[in-house]
Amino acid sequence: MDSLNPAYPPATIAPEHTPRAWNFWGTVFWGLLVFAAMFVGQIAVVIFFVLKRGGEIDQAAMIRAVAASGSAISLSVIAGLPAVLLALWLAIRFTRIPFTDYLALRWTSWRNVVIGVVGLVVLVTGWDLLSRAIGKEVSPDFMIDVFKSARADDALWLLVLAFCAAAPITEELFARGFLYRGLSESFLGVPGAILVSSIVWTSLHLQYDWFFFGEVFCIGLWFGYIRYRSQSTWLTIVLHALNNLAAVVQSYLLAG
Repeated sequence: MDSLNPAYPPATIAPEHTPRAWNFWGTVFWGLLVFAAMFVGQIAVVIFFVLKRGGEIDQAAMIRAVAASGSAISLSVIAGLPAVLLALWLAIRFTRIPFTDYLALRWTSWRNVVIGVVGLVVLVTGWDLLSRAIGKEVSPDFMIDVFKSARADDALWLLVLAFCAAAPITEELFARGFLYRGLSESFLGVPGAILVSSIVWTSLHLQYDWFFFGEVFCIGLWFGYIRYRSQSTWLTIVLHALNNLAAVVQSYLLAG
């Protein structure tokens, strides 16, 4: 038999390519595309509202459309979700890693849930106390204005859906799901991935001033740690949703 003959060793089968997450530059490239998809999805809704009101398509008109309509803001946030999901599906498809595995869409222990919730409560409470100490409003003016405009449009339910479901899913899949996965397996490691993903996530909240920018960044660091600890993006989505729900309730109380 050839398998017993040294002159004819048995044929070996080369191992298949092991699926791996995108490297640093791959994650950056696809991250920019995912962000672009989210931007296009959201801006398309704003343009629709501008055209509906008979205005010209310019930056000032789009800002006015967003500021004056809670429906426009809510639908814009919601529209970003399918755009991001499509872009993420395309990016992850090339890696041959299952979509849910790549983005860590798995549940975790209740211990991690409790730790995540308690840490978030402590963090947000600390920032609220700091804002009162320096004489600053505990809720951004942007949130109050959005709530009032949504109430005027009879679109509070749409606002809750956008801020407490669509936004957390969109932003967490992008930041703590896709970006964290690729960056944590690059030369940045886990600490670098938590830091960079938090910076990117904070940059999505340009509607806030420097103070709330700092709060968002600290919350992002906490979400990044919980993502590392629990290996679950579902948990950060839940925490993000709870945080946004608290912000909506707070805006409701402050708006009278």
